[in-house]
Amino acid sequence: MKFARTIGTVTLAKAHPGMHQSKLRCVEVVESIDALDKQPLGGETHVAWDLCGSGIGDLVALAEGPEAAEPFRPQVVPIDAAIVALLDQVDLG
Repeated sequence: MKFARTIGTVTLAKAHPGMHQSKLRCVEVVESIDALDKQPLGGETHVAWDLCGSGIGDLVALAEGPEAAEPFRPQVVPIDAAIVALLDQVDLG
């Protein structure tokens, strides 16, 4: 799981039937915990299925790979990244 910040919305002209009424967000991965407040973050950009209703600029937890599609079992959905949590605060101690 990675931290990321939502930076945009992805709109599809045509989508797989399993993705009906889903929101896709463009997220930028947080490369270092020290860069949480930096704008732009400068990390990799991914398209992620939004399971939490995130907004632009929200800090989120990003699941990737087979774990991203796990909440949809037994339905098969063609995703490789999913926003699984909205992060209000990160406290390292």
